[in-house]
Amino acid sequence: MKYISTRGNSGEYTASQAIEKGICNDRGLFVPKKFPKVSLKEIQEMKFSDYKEVALNILRRYLTDYSEEELKECIAVYDETFSHPEKTPIVKLKDDVYVLELWHGPTLAFKDMALQIMPRLFTKAREKNNTKRDSLILVATSGDTGKAALEGFKDLKGIKVVVFYPANGVSDVQRLQMQTSLGENVEVVGVNGNFDDCQTAVKNMFLDEKLNLALNKFKLSSANSINLGRLLPQIIYYFKGYLQLLRDGEITLGELVDFSVPTGNFGDILAGYYAKQMGLPVGKLMCASNKNNVLYEFFKTGTYNKQREFFKTMSPSMDILVSSNLERLIYHILEDGRALNKLYNEFEQTGILTLDTESLKKIQETIVPDHASEEECLRAIYETFDKNNYMLDPHTAVAMNTALKNKSRKTIVLSTANIYKFSSSILKAFDLEKNNEFENIEILKKLSKEDVPLNIKKLNSLEILHNRVVDKEKLRDVLKKL
Repeated sequence: MKYISTRGNSGEYTASQAIEKGICNDRGLFVPKKFPKVSLKEIQEMKFSDYKEVALNILRRYLTDYSEEELKECIAVYDETFSHPEKTPIVKLKDDVYVLELWHGPTLAFKDMALQIMPRLFTKAREKNNTKRDSLILVATSGDTGKAALEGFKDLKGIKVVVFYPANGVSDVQRLQMQTSLGENVEVVGVNGNFDDCQTAVKNMFLDEKLNLALNKFKLSSANSINLGRLLPQIIYYFKGYLQLLRDGEITLGELVDFSVPTGNFGDILAGYYAKQMGLPVGKLMCASNKNNVLYEFFKTGTYNKQREFFKTMSPSMDILVSSNLERLIYHILEDGRALNKLYNEFEQTGILTLDTESLKKIQETIVPDHASEEECLRAIYETFDKNNYMLDPHTAVAMNTALKNKSRKTIVLSTANIYKFSSSILKAFDLEKNNEFENIEILKKLSKEDVPLNIKKLNSLEILHNRVVDKEKLRDVLKKL
């Protein structure tokens, strides 16, 4: 399997080369030249497979320059760091709605599904490519990616990690998780700006020749979902979710299932699109946005306009106006790197991207967009608990809102975070919130009757190790001092 740039100006790369590099020289993102296929017969044969077995079956089709033994070594992380035997258990609610819990990893967010295995894939890639220089991993986070990357890469030899997060755009628990991160090789920096400011700065730093020259001792890469090593492992849980329904007799082989996905940077839902292209019986992919509904408007009208008001919401990991992975989807629809390059050059200059009508219709055959207001998000939390005795975090609530409004068949809602990362926001749905985050955690425990994870309990007593905050224009200076 070879990988090429969405913008058509680079050569072909192996999986390990693409994972180590992160982003293409022409500003494009790596995509597979073709999608490997999985037959219904193979899906049937995987019905009783555990998560590691499904992971190996999927990843070996993409990571063809990794040996099976190397992949098994990387995949072993799922047994070592995840707390639930299923890794991604499914909870059945009423009305043919199922919740796929993706937050049983060490940082209690779905980002662990990729960012626990990615550092192992990345380390193998360095070995395969005989890399001598240390790698500098740049991470822009809207909340959960940062801690997941810090946890996955901490203390790895030859790797330095720098995380940028919006200083006033994450929950208290998300911020504390990052600020208390251990590891000799990690840096965490708050930014006076939003996630888009962080992400744009990181992308520009990759292609800044003067900066790269100044950082000559490092080879730059990324742990954001622009990196292929983040995207590919996310395909696994779409297959595992479908297989769990098949195994449990909830569906028959070949029956279509819809997925509702809380969406910000578009990587999570793009993995579902990849699964569908591979042959998984995916019906519709519901793209669930919060009040920052730029994706909703794009999938409805074909015009993406980032020149709009930015809202800070109770689902901060989705507070994004520039969804990087959308570029990959558009490339797969156009199948023309030059055409996409032209679109994105215009987008970078004007902030507006307009897709032709025929291409938009192709996307609409699979993607169903919707969005939730803050009030609808709170209502989804309250009503799901009232009806099913099941508590949702605000991001999952956005997806639940979309699922219930658009459901036409059995639907899996992707649950992206443990409830205790967003206690204050959740309690607003019940008019129970207080001013103190840790007091709210105790209130939520009494209400939900769910145990508080140990790494949340101890956050309040950990030492703050990273409290630096800089203006968005000063991010290059942070790197120059490494």
